[in-house]
Amino acid sequence: MFALLDDQRLRTHGADGAGGRGANLARPVLRRAPTDEALFRVVNRGIPGTGMPGNATSAREVWQVVAYVQSLGRLDRKPLPGDAARGAEVYRAQGCAACHTVAGRGGPTGPDLTDVGARSSPTFLRRALIDPAADLPTGFLQVRAVTRTGQRLSGVRVNEDTFSVQFRDPAGTLHSYFKDELAELARESTSTPMPSYRERLEPGGLDDLVAYLVSLEGTR
Repeated sequence: MFALLDDQRLRTHGADGAGGRGANLARPVLRRAPTDEALFRVVNRGIPGTGMPGNATSAREVWQVVAYVQSLGRLDRKPLPGDAARGAEVYRAQGCAACHTVAGRGGPTGPDLTDVGARSSPTFLRRALIDPAADLPTGFLQVRAVTRTGQRLSGVRVNEDTFSVQFRDPAGTLHSYFKDELAELARESTSTPMPSYRERLEPGGLDDLVAYLVSLEGTR
């Protein structure tokens, strides 16, 4: 049935629908599409302002996709190793809130994690913790700037046009420059300030942190 879906959707939702960059579809109830009719509209029209595009296939094929997606939520999933409560302590101890927000609390320089458990699979989250540069989040491009006075700055790009650029540094300070004020402006599309947790955590601690992130499903 996934033959009806293009390669982009496979990369977004994962081969088993359990999530990646896009939503985890292997759930009994989907937050944005709790009914068959709502899921039909999402598949057919997409979700404006997100990475979910509309679909040009026939109504019959859309209903086939709906049936397949609904079947994913009925599959038995292996229980996760790790403990979410201990994982919350790991999250705090590692200072993750300096960059990431959960339920309105935290820093602005990394992706909001409030509903990351509803969006991403455990496998995707573990990979992001071990090798964060492997799949960089959209909208968090790192930039490095040198002013004409020699000041060196870096941060997450907030906005850029022909004449100016705005970015937020790791402390949360917003910087705005006209490009002719800069001696250098580099866009680092393959790097991230997020460290790898491969060596920072014992395997059990990594399991706990993944379990905590999976538990973050936002408001229903």
